[in-house]
Amino acid sequence: MKPIILLFLTLFFSSEITHSKTSQIDDPLIVGTRVAPPFVIEDENGTLDGLSVELWNHIADELGFEYEFVQTDIQGMLNGVANGEFDASISALTITSEREAIVDFTHPFFVTGYGIATSYRPVGIWQAFLAVFSFEFLWVTFLLVAILMFWGFLVWLFERNNNTDEFGGSPAEGIGSGFWWAAVTMTTVGYGDKSPRTFGGRVVGFVWMFAAIILISFFTASIASSLTVSQLDSRVSGPQDLPFVRTGALENSATLDYFAQERIRATTFPTIEEGLLAVKNNEIDAFVHDAPILQYFTSRGFRNEVQVLPNTFLDQYYGIALPMNSDLRNDINRIMLDFINSDEWNTIQDRYLRQ
Repeated sequence: MKPIILLFLTLFFSSEITHSKTSQIDDPLIVGTRVAPPFVIEDENGTLDGLSVELWNHIADELGFEYEFVQTDIQGMLNGVANGEFDASISALTITSEREAIVDFTHPFFVTGYGIATSYRPVGIWQAFLAVFSFEFLWVTFLLVAILMFWGFLVWLFERNNNTDEFGGSPAEGIGSGFWWAAVTMTTVGYGDKSPRTFGGRVVGFVWMFAAIILISFFTASIASSLTVSQLDSRVSGPQDLPFVRTGALENSATLDYFAQERIRATTFPTIEEGLLAVKNNEIDAFVHDAPILQYFTSRGFRNEVQVLPNTFLDQYYGIALPMNSDLRNDINRIMLDFINSDEWNTIQDRYLRQ
């Protein structure tokens, strides 16, 4: 008798649980989001599209539930899930330990890093001309001349008495000939019109030929670097410069957590466009946010006015925010992991992330 009763109770409660879950999925889910191209894009008709939207559409189709998007800001997405107003939130939402304290996250579906937007000055003939007269370029040139003069003076000391045909004359003429010899030897041009003949002179020449191989590489790199830096004319080359310049970030973004840890003072902006506009107008020197979002906005609204530095830093993991202990988390993770490893997902990323 007991086994029959136990079997009856098991079937009863299983049907109740299944019915409860089905009813939950049958009701439209309320999903919080915010516009963050290319992850969430809103067209002129108010229709939402983008990388995150396509991912959520696929999950909803696989699980067979209806949903409604509700737009809000970053804090609203998190609070809405935490207090039960939303069943989920999806956009470009970074997973952090502080956020994990109030909501649950799925596995990451996208990994990126912080990017730095700075002012951009096009490189033209005039900028290249000015770069030639920059302090860095002139200093490298002066140092090169001084080294050539030093080796030219050394070879003249040995050759001035025994090789008067090539290094003779007044001291100025002899040192000038030594300077010419050092220059053509360093550049491997080797005209052959000046060559040391004494033992001491040839020792100097032998050492200088090998030293010149190293020095020519150093000076080539130094001159190219000084020209490039002058042409870019930016005070920011990476995250190490952020504490010393005027920096901006999106309000309520995870970037502010990083700034707090690094003790970087920043001006906050309600939208990314306003932050990039501040960079363009020289109100701030750098605006820091997730790299793909910065690249999207700069390529469409600030081309040739604001640039995003090529390197990213501090990896960011995007996930879907869910209520604590959500019954949907395992199913969403399973479907999402299959999808982001598919060719279809790669095609979608190429479509939205291509500049």
